[in-house]
Amino acid sequence: MTRRRPSAALAALAVLTLAGTALLTACGSGGHPAPGAADSSQVQDMQHKLDAADSAATQADTDTAADDG
Repeated sequence: MTRRRPSAALAALAVLTLAGTALLTACGSGGHPAPGAADSSQVQDMQHKLDAADSAATQADTDTAADDG
């Protein structure tokens, strides 16, 4: 079994946190979609953050695999 390093786990947690934040932001208050939904710049900003977190998680997994030899 491959043991994951804490950095990989933290990166994965960051991805989940950002995804949750994106969902909460898109939903607005009360769990209902906010009037006028998120504008495209907000959506693009969240997508860039999610992509960056995903990239960090992938890099952490790659580093872990390289360290495990």
